[in-house]
Amino acid sequence: MSEKTTEFSSYGKDTPVGRPDIDGRAAVFVPNDKFDLENSTTIRKGAGIVGFGNPDGSLTVYFEANRFDDSSLHKWEHKTRKAYERMVMGAPTVSKSKIDARMMEQVGHIDGTGIHLKLMERLQHWLAVSNASDTAPADAVVTWKNNNK
Repeated sequence: MSEKTTEFSSYGKDTPVGRPDIDGRAAVFVPNDKFDLENSTTIRKGAGIVGFGNPDGSLTVYFEANRFDDSSLHKWEHKTRKAYERMVMGAPTVSKSKIDARMMEQVGHIDGTGIHLKLMERLQHWLAVSNASDTAPADAVVTWKNNNK
């Protein structure tokens, strides 16, 4: 019997590849135990993290942690939507990083209509270790109100 260790990566067949267009589908991520949260200079506790896979197997992630305490960004889903909007608009930001896929866990998807979580318990864990449980969404599906552009 082989003692070969298998590395787990969140980059799988369900991970969108390439930056989506406006209203396109992207992945929603949370850091896993391989991510050094305490020493991170990029992704902060409680951040909303969205992104996509790259051809080299890495992830490009955009994130929002509400560093400046904007009251409209208190809830996790609002932070996540802000990161998503930056990503699909290709807006210049320092809240973007190319990261090893083994450091993230995909918990759902986001698109122009809302967020669809498949692993709500993993998101709740991320928010709990971030002391941000009060920012969690009430349901696994969060839909945007139609602004009728």
